[in-house]
Amino acid sequence: MEAGVLFSGGKDSSLAALMLARDYGVELNTCVFDPCREVPAVQAAAAALHLPFRKRVLGRDLLEEAVDLLLTCGYPNDAINLVHRAAVEALLDEYEVVGDGTRREDRVPRLERSEVQHLEMTTGRSYIRPLLGYGKTEVERLAGRLLVIRYGETGSIGNGDYEGEIRSAILERGIDLAPFFPPRHLQSLVVGLRET
Repeated sequence: MEAGVLFSGGKDSSLAALMLARDYGVELNTCVFDPCREVPAVQAAAAALHLPFRKRVLGRDLLEEAVDLLLTCGYPNDAINLVHRAAVEALLDEYEVVGDGTRREDRVPRLERSEVQHLEMTTGRSYIRPLLGYGKTEVERLAGRLLVIRYGETGSIGNGDYEGEIRSAILERGIDLAPFFPPRHLQSLVVGLRET
């Protein structure tokens, strides 16, 4: 059975994909808003995992809706969750099983249990979060044992996180990012598999 996994190229989504690949035929899916946006570092991460890769376009309308929501709320959580929900729903249209790399402590992106149950009941498909029972420390230990990882500040490492395009859209409106996003937020990018 095929499983579509939401893939940013980071350690969490990579670890989740490897876990799911034990039981499913995994296809990695990176969602972008702009059809012209290329994600070579994410494609390289997928190649390092030896898993097929697809770029999916969520569209400019969703990006604008997310930016409007962020500016209204004053913080990014609801906007990122809005995008994540749309990405999960897009994959559920195609795959019987959809997975992602959300962990136990993640506040964003994160779908609530009631949302997950609703999606599964209305689609008849499964949404799996293999890292949901794992804390940050254990995820980092497992990822460090299995993956070669590069770290960098948001926007500096070329991963497929939703936040990069949201930040760019806010800057296009001439609005300062500082009040909305924490400074020095580190993200990860997988650059290889370790010999185990």
